[in-house]
Amino acid sequence: MAFLASVLDHLFLASTALAQEAAAGAQPKGPSIMEMLAMPVGFLLIMYFFIIRPQQRKAKEQADLVNNLKAGDEVVTTGGIIGKIRSVSDTFVTLDVASNTSIKVLKGNVTAMTKAPAAAAAGKEPAKA
Repeated sequence: MAFLASVLDHLFLASTALAQEAAAGAQPKGPSIMEMLAMPVGFLLIMYFFIIRPQQRKAKEQADLVNNLKAGDEVVTTGGIIGKIRSVSDTFVTLDVASNTSIKVLKGNVTAMTKAPAAAAAGKEPAKA
């Protein structure tokens, strides 16, 4: 009980001291401009490094994949169709999906190669997509 009384006395004395400072004309000091800007700038940096930058890198990798397609590559489309490229045009790719079946898909719908070009030539394990 004595402990609680001493805590209450301390709080009362601290609030009394603050009230006396305010009455004397001393205004409480607020945060500086640098302190106020630190938090939003920190959040923007975190968003850039964890969200924006990885998306830009993935978009660049996808654009490189689409631009480097050539006949004979085995690819996967966004629909999950796996086929070997027969021909490549500006906007379309013709895929052989079965012995006598071929389909035409947009180049942008090619999401991955089933084998990396160097691994396919060397007969190594397929690359992870």
